[in-house]
Amino acid sequence: MDDERWQPGMPALDRQAVRTPGLPPSLAALPARSVPETAPTPLQKQYINVSAVALVAGAVAITALELGTPLDSPFIKVCVLISAPLIILVNGDAVVRIWRSAWAWMPVNRGRGLFRLIWVAAGISGLLAIAAAATAVLLA
Repeated sequence: MDDERWQPGMPALDRQAVRTPGLPPSLAALPARSVPETAPTPLQKQYINVSAVALVAGAVAITALELGTPLDSPFIKVCVLISAPLIILVNGDAVVRIWRSAWAWMPVNRGRGLFRLIWVAAGISGLLAIAAAATAVLLA
């Protein structure tokens, strides 16, 4: 035994290879669970703040409608003018992030990349629905 700390009666332990930071051996054979993000989206730092403003303005408009305010009310139109562009902006930023994620996954796991492309299509259809609804309210 070449270890000076070893004493008679102690079990001899084989040295293990030094691990590099990364996945533990139990997860090494599994497919990748994530891919790194290469660049932040334009609104990444302001995403929560802009979303909160859009949420509050939209909630105020919906509450007013539930309380009987007519759709052609200037109050509703102001709330829609504030919230619709903001929610379209943040959802567009989310669609960009999903788009980038889809193409980052393609070389790693094509199925996951294609699944994310379906979410891009759903996000774009959601953006179109929000724009159509805001237009309908503003033209009422």
